[in-house]
Amino acid sequence: MSSYAFADTMTMARRDFKHTARYPMMLVSTIVAPGFLLVMFVAVFGGAMKAVLAGSGSPHYVDYITPSILIQTVAFSAQTTAIMVNTDMTEGVIARFRTMAIWRPSVLTGTVLGSVLRTLIAIAMLFAVAVGLGYRPHGSLLGWLAALGLIGLLTLGFMWLAVGFGLNAKTVAGASSSVVALEFLPFISGAFVPTGSMPAAVRWVAANQPFNPIIGAVRELLGGGHVGNQGWVALAWCAGFAVLGYVWARRLYDREPSR
Repeated sequence: MSSYAFADTMTMARRDFKHTARYPMMLVSTIVAPGFLLVMFVAVFGGAMKAVLAGSGSPHYVDYITPSILIQTVAFSAQTTAIMVNTDMTEGVIARFRTMAIWRPSVLTGTVLGSVLRTLIAIAMLFAVAVGLGYRPHGSLLGWLAALGLIGLLTLGFMWLAVGFGLNAKTVAGASSSVVALEFLPFISGAFVPTGSMPAAVRWVAANQPFNPIIGAVRELLGGGHVGNQGWVALAWCAGFAVLGYVWARRLYDREPSR
């Protein structure tokens, strides 16, 4: 590893921030869709969901859905990252970085660092909106720290996956569409309604996909409930995403360019 690895990584992270400042719609687009879902579901379905939530530990729908929206924001942000990386790839920017005297992985690590920070800013803003809508978390300090750690690890993993999607796609449209599954998978989980109200087949899918334990763990940690084994399952999924994304992105970046 180069002695300038940290400096090169921070330079690339600053480049990511400058892109966000120059094109604020990148941050806005990360917030608008989940923010719209939060307001719409709470305002339109909040009252009707009280009966469905009976026994779930969340008497108010805003308490139930807010952790779901925070996690889904990570997926929406991943799409922005994939598009940015693919744009650099197709416009030859990454090819130029490969020829420069910099720490080679800094192009990726800096992008991931900038994307993680941008995502956490978006999550903080959406959290403020949720509080304005009546969200009141009752978790302990340890629960809060655990929830933040889980969200941070998931964000790290998804940003590495997004970099891989961006490097692998042939076009910007391809990079964008490749992340769509990450955005919509939460809808087939316990993110918006308890899985107990679903048909058996759908309930099985919802219970065994990665978003369900992650959202459930964050919900219980922030709400002061009992996390149980789903906390370890969520941690395993988040760590798996991070390792898989890192290995895949590095392999794509280190291979000889064929275009």
